[in-house]
Amino acid sequence: MRGKESFLSNNFRDSLAHWGLLITFAAKFTTIIMGFWNSLFGGETNPEEEKRVADERNFDLLKYDGVKAMRIGKFDYAVKCFEKALETKDDPEVHDYLSRAFIRLGRLDDALAELKMLAMQEPDNIGLKMQAASIAFMKEDYDEMKALCEQALAVDANNAMAHLFYAKAELGQEHLIEGVARLTKVIALEERLVEPRQLRGQTLLKMGDLKGALEDAQWLLRYTRDNEDAMLLIARILAKAGQADKAIIAYGKVIEMNPFSVDAFRERGKLRLDSGDKQGAEEDMKMVLELNPEEVADVSGEYSAEGIEHKTRQAYSNLNPFGI
Repeated sequence: MRGKESFLSNNFRDSLAHWGLLITFAAKFTTIIMGFWNSLFGGETNPEEEKRVADERNFDLLKYDGVKAMRIGKFDYAVKCFEKALETKDDPEVHDYLSRAFIRLGRLDDALAELKMLAMQEPDNIGLKMQAASIAFMKEDYDEMKALCEQALAVDANNAMAHLFYAKAELGQEHLIEGVARLTKVIALEERLVEPRQLRGQTLLKMGDLKGALEDAQWLLRYTRDNEDAMLLIARILAKAGQADKAIIAYGKVIEMNPFSVDAFRERGKLRLDSGDKQGAEEDMKMVLELNPEEVADVSGEYSAEGIEHKTRQAYSNLNPFGI
């Protein structure tokens, strides 16, 4: 996460590939039949041509089987099909399918290698570079992200998505000032993009610039409907500014938008406790434990006893569910 090049959706691309494979396979099948009739009725045969036709047939079958395997979630088998197909013929579309199968298997290094290879073959294709950058982001390889973004910006210096990914890399490396500057560049290029506003607001809050953060949050609420993240940002800004009562109301609005927001319950509970509302804090604590039992340690960082019921009782007895 608008300034992107327009890409075909994966489903549409898969459908095109599906029909293309069927047409290609039908053509190859016709060629084979004609060869069979020529051989049967005494026509001349060419061993090299027969091998070429056989290789093409095998390639198409493997590619088609790989696509079918991906459609039904058999990604390991799809990888085998695509890799075997590439042994017969190098094909950009198969490399693209292979990268997607690798992603679904969590093999991010392999997926990145496939996309980088494709990007080298098409140096002006910014979309491929951004696909690769998104994988590098998943790997938290921020230097790789920057390198890919620089390649994209060498093609188009005003590409908003390249600047956005570059900003994410800067923020990933805790280069907050550089990240904010890059996000500001994105906003100047594409004013209506939501993600850079959200990221900039969050970063400005982290840097202590409450006024700048509030401006971004208010813009988000003005131009996006029921933006839970924007309201959460406003609640955090108010809490940071010491306006606990207003922050508690804002957290309530977040919960109205998303009754499963663990962060909103947790942070509102702390404010309620600080304000002397122990019952409200306990109620929020209970919701945190119910919604997020697997990461219950995040609530206070101090709980060690096992079992959600025990933790809830402990919070109630201590009247200090946040460990502060």
